[in-house]
Amino acid sequence: MDTKTYAVVDLETTGHSPVKGDRIIQIAIVFIKNGLIGEKYVRFVNPGQRIPAFIRQLTSISDEEVKDAPFFEEIADKVSNLLEDTVFIAHNTDFDLPFLQSEFARCGISKWTGKKIDTVEFSKIMFPTSASYRLQDITEELGIPLNAAHRADDDAEATAALFLACLRKMHTLSEDTLNLLHRRSFRLKTDLAMLFYECLKEKRKKTVASGLSTFRGIPYQQVGTVTSNQGMHLPYPSSESLKTTVLKRGYPDFERRESQYGFMDTVWEALTTKTEAVAEVPTGIGKTIAYLLPAAIHSTTKGKPVVISTYTNHLADKIIDEELAKLRVMLGQEITATVIKGKDRYISLGKFEELLRIVDESYDESFTIMQVLVWLTQTTTGDLDELNVSGGGQLFIERIRKRSSKLAPDEQIADYHNRLLDTSKNSNLIITNHSMLLSDMNREKMIFTSLAGLIIDEAHQFVQTASRMNETVFSYTNWKYVMGQLGSDADGQLLQQIFAIANRLGTSTVYDRDRLIAAYTKFVELFDWSINQLTSFHPKIGTKQQGNRSVFPLSELNYERNYFADVATAMFDYIDKAEIVTMGTTVHLSNMTLKEQALLSEWAFWVKEIKIKAGEWVELFLDDNKEDFTVWIERDKRSIPGSLTVIKYPLDASIAIRKFIDRLKEEQTGIIWTSGTLSIPNNERFIPQMLGIDESVPLLTFHAPAHFYSGAEIFIVENMPDIQQVPQSDYIEAVAHAVIQAAMATGGRMFVLFTSQDMLRKTYDLIVESEQLEEYALFAQGISSGSRIKLLKSFRQFNNAVLFGTNSFWEGVDVPGETLTTVIVVRLPFSSPEEPVFKAKAAKMTGKGVNPFTEYALPEAVMRLRQGFGRLIRSSADKGFFIILDRRIETKSYGSSFLESLPNVPIKKVSLEHMVNELENCYNRHELL
Repeated sequence: MDTKTYAVVDLETTGHSPVKGDRIIQIAIVFIKNGLIGEKYVRFVNPGQRIPAFIRQLTSISDEEVKDAPFFEEIADKVSNLLEDTVFIAHNTDFDLPFLQSEFARCGISKWTGKKIDTVEFSKIMFPTSASYRLQDITEELGIPLNAAHRADDDAEATAALFLACLRKMHTLSEDTLNLLHRRSFRLKTDLAMLFYECLKEKRKKTVASGLSTFRGIPYQQVGTVTSNQGMHLPYPSSESLKTTVLKRGYPDFERRESQYGFMDTVWEALTTKTEAVAEVPTGIGKTIAYLLPAAIHSTTKGKPVVISTYTNHLADKIIDEELAKLRVMLGQEITATVIKGKDRYISLGKFEELLRIVDESYDESFTIMQVLVWLTQTTTGDLDELNVSGGGQLFIERIRKRSSKLAPDEQIADYHNRLLDTSKNSNLIITNHSMLLSDMNREKMIFTSLAGLIIDEAHQFVQTASRMNETVFSYTNWKYVMGQLGSDADGQLLQQIFAIANRLGTSTVYDRDRLIAAYTKFVELFDWSINQLTSFHPKIGTKQQGNRSVFPLSELNYERNYFADVATAMFDYIDKAEIVTMGTTVHLSNMTLKEQALLSEWAFWVKEIKIKAGEWVELFLDDNKEDFTVWIERDKRSIPGSLTVIKYPLDASIAIRKFIDRLKEEQTGIIWTSGTLSIPNNERFIPQMLGIDESVPLLTFHAPAHFYSGAEIFIVENMPDIQQVPQSDYIEAVAHAVIQAAMATGGRMFVLFTSQDMLRKTYDLIVESEQLEEYALFAQGISSGSRIKLLKSFRQFNNAVLFGTNSFWEGVDVPGETLTTVIVVRLPFSSPEEPVFKAKAAKMTGKGVNPFTEYALPEAVMRLRQGFGRLIRSSADKGFFIILDRRIETKSYGSSFLESLPNVPIKKVSLEHMVNELENCYNRHELL
């Protein structure tokens, strides 16, 4: 039995650096004995200085609260005595413990000594799929109370509960999993090894079946089977009254929406008549359930699945987590759904097991392996996207992705992706993404065949997906990483180990090794020469740059094509010799150790990777097809050659799309295209044309309920400077002033949408320097750390947050309710004339006598503005302000196209001062309510 005393410590401080004079303002210690939370020690501490405004906002601790509290010197002895002979626990021991040790040293008290445990490290291993490991996030997910985050007493108590939750999770793991974990726990930063050891000792005393399958000694959770309910008949609710009855079963507060009923009938007709339909369906009518209901009914009747394809994983998650249960209630039937992504999204258990045998593990690798081992005991999908691993762990994750469909017999049984494909055949709904769907054309064995129907949601993104699938990208950093896996002949590296095996087996000689190294050296020399050409070239004057980043067409670089061809020749020569090295070893497999077999497999993997790179090289630098593709170079002068990227991008995706769709039509499959934005005024077939949809297929437009946008207002700020008539610095200064004023009037809860990262950064820096929004939580894409999802999560957690975003925040972001009340459009979202793809498409259109502005640039920008407005109002209860700072929307003739595309809500053309007064009045009225 564990008899240790654990001391869970949390500090609130004036800053991060005690060396620079920062001090403790609150300390809390919660003791855990015999698995129970016991005594607590909580004190405010007088820091002897004013508490910074940000810390006051973060902790809600005021100068008044600490003015009569003891200085740390007065309680240091007491704190030191309390911590003696305990195990120190904190949520991020790298902050709390060093800070405390520094304060002990300042007070002349001996440093604390003992074992420590970091609950960040512990929770990342035990809960590897959690979205965030910030204390308030992980505790919320686990249902642990945290009344006031960033108050030491509440934080310490929540951390103690988190520690116990991690312990409980550890005790649910099987003995085999614990053995694998314990073996690596000595590499961790804190003393978790003792916990794994204690747990393992207890587990060995019991004999309990884990319920898990085992693959070569690795416990894993199998994919569940799905029982088919296809072939039974469920009636479609054809009348309005029947629809209302069915929908009310899933939504007790359901309100009749005429457009929702109309869209349901459109989907049902297309599926049952095996025809094609295009439908624009805005937020507010219940689009998702409106196509899921007829899709599920049609599937059960026809005995085949209906495929739902979407651009983002968010919708797939929403269908599985929210809509599926309601659908079952509505139909009184067990409707089944399977999510399928590309095979490289899933773990290769064979590759994972190989790497466990051969990897000389770093901390990041050991830590990620531990996360994967725990995850395998719970995942029923094997989808690596479920994992939340650190940046260092991502390289390991890339190595365990499923790359090949060729599997050993025991892998075929265990492989998650294979099992999901089998399961999907008996599912009513298959939920996938656009990329996976389009990839079917290139598979030897197609997945999406014999379907009852296909529904493509977020259809406007289908074009972009098709283009990206035919995109070729050269990344210098990625190339050097792959080359380094094969080329290093240092002790312990793969090359040396492969030759050691070959020498032992007598399948290779020193001569073979010398030839291979010589071939690699020649390839690297030519490669480095070509990279120097790409990085040292100075683009012509006028080439657009954003700060330190430059983008220019490859065609501007009059590179020596023969030299780039020589690189390809040297690369293929090296590949040939690399394959010869291991060619004779295959007949000796029975004489090899498991580790040696794994090393040969690893060598084959990296040789295959370099083969793929060779093909990319030819595609980028030696292909003469300039009509259908554009190629450009991106680099940042602060990190050359590391930042070097070369991209080849197709100019027309419609051919590939139609090839796929025509195959489905041959199988007589009904197809529905739908999105919230498919048309614009005066060019309603802009997206259908890009998709290659025949003119004979009508575009049906459904409208949100009349009251849906009643809480929205649009402001056009009339006294902003003209963006085309003033220097960029003047416009940015005006934007910063407008953002500050709007934020102060509304209390934040605001998106500020830009079209360039450069303007975003300069505006953000100006606002920070002004210190006028010092009391606000500011998050900026490309500046604040974290992905788009992480920035959104952070934004939602603050009442006074302002988020600065670029392209990816114009759409696909769902922030319902009062968390987002204002969207500011800094400039109309036209693509830059110098943007490579736009420039190439515009040139091609001009060559055909087509006006690229009216037929491409304007429609694209109008679509994007519509999507930006869609971030604001996500339900009929939402209220918000859409503020446009770019005066061109009223001064240019094309401005009416933008305004006509927006919902019918009040548009006010006002000065900034007048708008601020209105915002304050609205905000104050709302607060009183």
